[in-house]
Amino acid sequence: MASPNFIDYVKINCRSGAGGAGSVHFRREKFAPLGGPDGGDGGRGGHVVLRGNAQLWTLLHLKYTKHVFAKNGQAGTGARCSGKQGADVVIEVPLGTVVKHAETEEQLAEIMHDGEELILFPGGRGGLGNVNFATPTNQAPRYAQPGEPGQEAWVVIELKVLADVGLVGFPNAGKSTLLSVVSAARPEIADYPFTTLVPNLGVVGLSGDRSFVMADIPGIIEGAAEGRGLGTRFLRHIERNSILLFMLPADSPDLRREYQILLNELGQHNPELLDKNRLLAITKADLLDDELEQALQAELPPGVPALFISSLTGKNIPALKEWVWAALREASVVETPPPAWPATPHDH
Repeated sequence: MASPNFIDYVKINCRSGAGGAGSVHFRREKFAPLGGPDGGDGGRGGHVVLRGNAQLWTLLHLKYTKHVFAKNGQAGTGARCSGKQGADVVIEVPLGTVVKHAETEEQLAEIMHDGEELILFPGGRGGLGNVNFATPTNQAPRYAQPGEPGQEAWVVIELKVLADVGLVGFPNAGKSTLLSVVSAARPEIADYPFTTLVPNLGVVGLSGDRSFVMADIPGIIEGAAEGRGLGTRFLRHIERNSILLFMLPADSPDLRREYQILLNELGQHNPELLDKNRLLAITKADLLDDELEQALQAELPPGVPALFISSLTGKNIPALKEWVWAALREASVVETPPPAWPATPHDH
């Protein structure tokens, strides 16, 4: 996902079609100069429809779309002919897309499956023609219903990436490097903050045709909830993750404090994120010898399973993949804390 091409937020004005008016018409033929009413109904206005498309990964195709208008229904005509329905307009979106009302922020729709369709704004109903209002006491009604107007509103379309595991950490914590090692994803990697400017997805493969999707989001810094750094704009991409894998570098001056900062920023963005299963990976373990690693064990934040890994040397990378798989299976069966890490790190 190149930075200019990853669009996860657009604002669009949508309007469904108005229904066509019913017809006021009377049958007039050579041998029926005083025929009864035969005005047809108006056609329904077009819907604004949302459709999931698994081939789309971003909202780039909607970047320059500001207005989406469905067609109006046509008016009815004589001989009881109904007007033509207005054409629907379909907005195709990637899976994981949420649509909200721009003013009220009310959630209007959510697309999770390929081919799933939801009517975002229904078209107005067509009006009834005067033939529908004929009665024994009113055999020549000279009125018909107008069509209903369409619905119009500004909406915000947001993409929330669908992934099983979300990587959470500060800039330069090694998230992109890990993703490049365990998957075929090739995110930009460099030794400076904010290398990752957009979320990156990678499929992590294991033996036996097992796999899971991992998401790397731009790094968080203290004060992100107040807009510092890249803010919390990308945190919505981990709201659907089953597991959050926190990543802290082994050369961090205070592992517990950095872990707590990350938790605070997540909680300020969305308190529900704190209810997700958490794992902790201490990265850059190649900088440590066995003695330093043992010393750091006492400094790890309590209550979260942790493992020392190195994307450079591959230390504990296979163990990490297997453990994440086990935790995902545990989370999918019952909402309980994940299993403990192996007592002794292996795969050095």
